Amino acid sequence: MIIVTGGAGFIGSNLIKELEERRDKEIVLCDYLGGDEKWKNIAKRELAEIISPDVLFDYLNDHAKDVETIFHMGAISATTERNADQIVSTNIQLTMNLWNWCSKNGTTLIYASSAATYGDGGNGFNDDDSTHGLAKLQPLNLYGWSKHTVDRRIAQIVQEKGPQPPHWAGLKFFNVYGPNEYHKSGQLSVVLKNYREISNTGKALLFRSNDPEYADGEQKRDFIWVGDCVNMALWLSENSSGKGIYNVGTGKARTFKELASAVFKGMDLENNIEFIEMPEILQKHYQYFTEANISRIRALGYQTPTTELEDGIKQYLQNYLMTADSYA
Repeated sequence: MIIVTGGAGFIGSNLIKELEERRDKEIVLCDYLGGDEKWKNIAKRELAEIISPDVLFDYLNDHAKDVETIFHMGAISATTERNADQIVSTNIQLTMNLWNWCSKNGTTLIYASSAATYGDGGNGFNDDDSTHGLAKLQPLNLYGWSKHTVDRRIAQIVQEKGPQPPHWAGLKFFNVYGPNEYHKSGQLSVVLKNYREISNTGKALLFRSNDPEYADGEQKRDFIWVGDCVNMALWLSENSSGKGIYNVGTGKARTFKELASAVFKGMDLENNIEFIEMPEILQKHYQYFTEANISRIRALGYQTPTTELEDGIKQYLQNYLMTADSYA
């Protein structure tokens, strides 16, 4: 049995899709579905059970002998969230409780961290998961801090040879795009935002730069296709030598202008980009450059090429956004 927390969410639902296609284990989804249309992310899936996070540990205790792997993708992921107590409870305490449960019961744990842990990138984007390496990082927002706190706590436990799952990995996701992100509101990928803007107005909106080192639209991010994230997560779950915290990105930063241009091309339209002021709430916490160093996962043996931005956007548009059914 495999349990996926946050399984109705963006990455979680794509992960479940791939697990279902392999059809070798029962899949249990743990998530809050809420009152929006997040349920559509899992409408096509064949699931053993759907459980609420409120009963997760009761369920785990009742099925301890059956659970082989937990993919913990559930979290409050809004980088603008300000309720620190809720963030601590959901992003930190729940993750550490799962770590302890998996340690006690001999269960593999793969959990979601984030590139937000790197802050402004001043200390680089190397996935050094030693306590010393992690201590150098300074996240810019509450969400990033919560993920970083978990990474540091786990690194400390490992250094002290404390209780840990027989196999585990943390995943520092960079800027993910792809199907089933539609419920994320303000956290939508720029690919989807630009697609909707172009569809409605004929133009794509990008933030002006407030950093003299970057021209408007030349800010860079490591944009990664969600299918690549799923492939890396599953590969790490199956390779017991890969205990650690790893970057999940392409290793190649691209500009927002390049991204918008790829969306226009995929829609068979000429470029029409308008630059707008960045909201004040984002200005102090904005990352102008991210680029995953993926040498550690490559050194482990993961050699599958990541999807080029233009190819991923074309796939997203033609297979999902420009079809009658946009869900994976």
